[in-house]
Amino acid sequence: MNRVTWAIIAFFGAAIILYWQVQVKRNAQQAQIGTSIERPDFIANNLKTITFNEQGIVDSKVTAKHMEHFESTNMTHFTQPVYLVYPQDGQAQWRLSANKGKLDKDSGLVTLSDDVLIDAIDVNEPLQSLKTQYIQLDLNTLIGTSSKQVIINGNGFSIKGIGLHADLNTRELTLLEQVQGIYEPR
Repeated sequence: MNRVTWAIIAFFGAAIILYWQVQVKRNAQQAQIGTSIERPDFIANNLKTITFNEQGIVDSKVTAKHMEHFESTNMTHFTQPVYLVYPQDGQAQWRLSANKGKLDKDSGLVTLSDDVLIDAIDVNEPLQSLKTQYIQLDLNTLIGTSSKQVIINGNGFSIKGIGLHADLNTRELTLLEQVQGIYEPR
């Protein structure tokens, strides 16, 4: 064999060794990425659930198009969730819906985002609807907060502002800044 033949063999041998090393590194990176992605412990489609308090009274009802629960963080992610919230007197008064939701079971905090709508169940309720892009609700105290723009519509009035503090038990609501409103006398 002459030098050209040995050079060709050495060239292809080096190419094969380099290709093999690249493939080993790529497979190791993909394995590392695959293990760092957290997978849900269970998934539900068209979810319907009812939560009861210690006295056996309905605490809340939740429906969602899709749900994923992660046991390691005790977090649940929802797609198109709808919450019916039952304040202290036991009657459903508020319907909360959004495109996305997240529940932290440890703290009892529900975070709703992307077209959040809170509707009053009772048509005689003075406050009929509240719209925002984000709200965080503590299910233990039924206190909701938001730092985004809020639009409130009620019987004969419309108010908008930035930021919100709402107590769904006492039906007290505070807009925090840049409040503007329209009142329509009857």
